[in-house]
Amino acid sequence: MRKSFVALIAIIVVLPIALTACESESTQNIVSEALNIDVSSGSEVSHYDTHSGNGDGTSCIVLSFNDDSVLEEIASNTEWKAFPLDETTQTLVYGMEDEKSKAGPILSDGDGNPLVPDIQNGYYRLIDRHSDRETDILDRYSFNFTVGLYDTDNNTLYFCELDT
Repeated sequence: MRKSFVALIAIIVVLPIALTACESESTQNIVSEALNIDVSSGSEVSHYDTHSGNGDGTSCIVLSFNDDSVLEEIASNTEWKAFPLDETTQTLVYGMEDEKSKAGPILSDGDGNPLVPDIQNGYYRLIDRHSDRETDILDRYSFNFTVGLYDTDNNTLYFCELDT
């Protein structure tokens, strides 16, 4: 009887912890934490993820918003910059081409196509998560970065990460 009681108490204590650990974090929470903005009012439009068991891969989450609350937060945040994209972000997201060379897009699907459609007006934030901060991000042999792009024409946020 005593062993059954101890087992029952153990189940009562451990089960809620196990269930909480198994719950996956919401898409909005993942994006909010990574970009340091509140996107809880966003609706998930799409979610692309190729991360494998070793952590390498590409992900892109698209959130749509019904109002300008996220835009107001982004516009007042100094970590976000207004379009046009700087050269590094342009190369990572869309690629860069001139008469002598072509680079990127680095953030692409399996066929080399950009994951983010062409955005004319908006804001962006590039977060370099790589341990090597001495070498220019485009000159590295591996990538670990997060990019947020907010399309002000469509109230759409693109949250993308690449880990190699």
